[in-house]
Amino acid sequence: MNNNKNTLVVEGGAMRGIFAAGVLDEFLNQQHQPFERYFGVSAGATNIAAYLCNQPKRNYTVITDYSCRPEFINVKRFIKGGHLFDLDWLWQETIREIRLKTEVFEQNQPEFYIVSTAINTGAAHYLKATSSEMVEQLKASCAIPIAYRDYPVINNEPMTDGGVADSIPVLKAYEMGAKEITVVLSQPLGYRKKPSKAPWLTKKVYKSYPALIQASLNRSHVYNQSIDFILNPPSDCKMNIIAPPANFRVGRTTKKLKLLNNGYTMGIDAAKDFLR
Repeated sequence: MNNNKNTLVVEGGAMRGIFAAGVLDEFLNQQHQPFERYFGVSAGATNIAAYLCNQPKRNYTVITDYSCRPEFINVKRFIKGGHLFDLDWLWQETIREIRLKTEVFEQNQPEFYIVSTAINTGAAHYLKATSSEMVEQLKASCAIPIAYRDYPVINNEPMTDGGVADSIPVLKAYEMGAKEITVVLSQPLGYRKKPSKAPWLTKKVYKSYPALIQASLNRSHVYNQSIDFILNPPSDCKMNIIAPPANFRVGRTTKKLKLLNNGYTMGIDAAKDFLR
């Protein structure tokens, strides 16, 4: 079996996913689809899904419209014990109004892995996407702990945001044989994740899930390990990096349309530069 597959890896980051949405929409615009294997985390996974379902602008619409509505991000609701990010509402509305064309995915049957984190073990799960399960698999990958207070169940395992265990799964891609990896990041080059400033809070919030505490506290180390791999890949691996410019100003909860539009345009421009 040939595992030496040209692989695309896309990082998540909630609203920061607007950059990757621009990148992948420009790939679709230029019919750039050389990849044979895909790994996506959280918003990165939803961006890949739209790319593989041939739906340009779908995720732009999700991020700049649906994700900006008070039904989705609501700080007051969160303070009262509800969701900060109401994924149940978001999934219900977007599937009803701009559903993923899973029949396109089904026709092509690409090899697409959606990363989630098992709360009982803290381990990354690389869920192989299928047209029938993809919508729920994506929800599990996007379930940001604390911000979304439920844990979607996949294969009898309660899951949370894939970024907790493996934010940028380039090492997994390489382990599976990838010799050329194109990675789309959500932070400008040079970014390093800092350790948690409040480990006591993590321990308090996840007191029922000791493995999830460990995975959360280890997150910065795993993240920075992935960045080290990206910047210094092994000699038998070609790494293509697409990252936001230094003036990318979108954060996880940014709702300002001007900033989001700028971030999307930056993604389109980065893709154009890459394809030149």
